[in-house]
Amino acid sequence: MGYTKDQLLARLQELKIDFTCYDHPVVLTVEEQAKHVGHLGGALSKNLLLKDKKHRLYVVSALAGTKVDMKILSQRLGLGKGGLRMAPEESLLQVLQVPLGCVTPFALINESASAVSLLLDDGFKSKQSCYFHPLTNDVTIALSSSNLDKFLISVGKQPAYVKLEEAPAVGKDSPPDLAHLVPSGAPNSSEQPVENTTPTNVAHQNKVTKETEVKAKPKVQSKGPETSQSKVDKPTNYIGVDKFVNDVFDIISPVFLSEALKKLDVKEEELSSIIDGIRGRAAPDLESIALSLKNTSYTSGFHAGFECMLNRGLKGRPSRN
Repeated sequence: MGYTKDQLLARLQELKIDFTCYDHPVVLTVEEQAKHVGHLGGALSKNLLLKDKKHRLYVVSALAGTKVDMKILSQRLGLGKGGLRMAPEESLLQVLQVPLGCVTPFALINESASAVSLLLDDGFKSKQSCYFHPLTNDVTIALSSSNLDKFLISVGKQPAYVKLEEAPAVGKDSPPDLAHLVPSGAPNSSEQPVENTTPTNVAHQNKVTKETEVKAKPKVQSKGPETSQSKVDKPTNYIGVDKFVNDVFDIISPVFLSEALKKLDVKEEELSSIIDGIRGRAAPDLESIALSLKNTSYTSGFHAGFECMLNRGLKGRPSRN
């Protein structure tokens, strides 16, 4: 069982860290959070949980306005162009021990997250106060970057501030500048790779596919009912956010390439490079939008079902024959 919000706040008090709490309704995006605390003048943050091909995890905490290009960040870490992607929901629950919408540096207080690498936006250092969720997304706390550093050091994390929007050259004479931030091992050696597990909940990402390594053909298909016992809990219409984003690009890219070759005097190799660049820059934002829509849909369905239960009452349930 991971730390609770109250336990975290008590820990901050023990460390004599100054912070301010702001209660608000549950929020799933930075935009929703801004409606409640954006007017207070602090720096809002967006927090990503990423993983590489060896299942090592990274929390990237950035100012809300900072553009995080995962392709460039992957190269700077020495992981190649496509070495990073969004981590599955299982990692949030098992390693960070927080639900969707609650990823922040504070989740590293849990022992299960000891091997997770943290990359902080260099822009936080110039802000008087920074906003993060304290393990739950119905509260926002404000504190300075120096006090955040104090907390991180107390849990064994040396703060690493990175200029996330920089794109230094990486090559034979220019080694990856962030390679020292790559974890030495996976956060939980007993955890099976995500490709070999079946989500117990409808996660915000599907199983990792080879689409990031090999250009896939456009896919528009529906799968029949799953009959395998190991997949009995998985909805037949299940689709992860990362697979949705990959499918969108796999459909759009060949169309763009075909039309561009007809009208532009360029080589196909040059256009392919441009498409890869667009994918790398746009994928994180598209995944964030898709995740927001997915969470909104789940929330609406939950509230509708709960309201129906309240209206009908337990005694009003139809009897089973």
